[in-house]
Amino acid sequence: MCLVLVNLEYATFISLHANLIINSRFKNSHQGPIPVSWKRPRIGWTKLNFDGSCKGKAGEASIGGLFRNHEAEFLLGYAESIGRATSTAAELAALRRGLELVLENGWSNVWLEGDSKSLVDIIVKRRRVRCKEAQKQVSRINLIIPELENCVVTHVFREGNRAADKLASIGHQLQKPKIWRHIPPDDILQIVEEDAKGKIVFRRR
Repeated sequence: MCLVLVNLEYATFISLHANLIINSRFKNSHQGPIPVSWKRPRIGWTKLNFDGSCKGKAGEASIGGLFRNHEAEFLLGYAESIGRATSTAAELAALRRGLELVLENGWSNVWLEGDSKSLVDIIVKRRRVRCKEAQKQVSRINLIIPELENCVVTHVFREGNRAADKLASIGHQLQKPKIWRHIPPDDILQIVEEDAKGKIVFRRR
């Protein structure tokens, strides 16, 4: 059984482990900077943070993502250049690649988190996309998700997705896809350590 959520229906899980409910509260009651931090998954869950990077409206694109457990330990990271693509197609490609790695590694309880609200709407609310490449990615994603035992999808501000954002940027520099296991690349090591300590990054409106 796969559970895909992006709102408050899973109140206990979301309130403890995601920025979504925090973001909504501050949006309504606070006009200053919004505190954002990466949140750990539950015991027995694996969290994927993913991101796509696109230079220009439909320029050279790359993807990246990383998996961490309930102790915020780095399990696996990936990055690659995917050629020309729109920003939406790049975000979807990053998620699709992450889900393929989920299956390869046998993870069954997975929290998927990205900083593209439109992507979350495409996956959770089944919002249609016009781009053929994006449609292709969505079709693949929709085939993989039902294979997972439990799956939660949430949106986080970019400040809570810094490690994935950095990996996507690294992807622009790669000639072929790359995977890191257990030890993150030096460029994101500090971010991973800061996330594990619960560092708060303030998002300005």
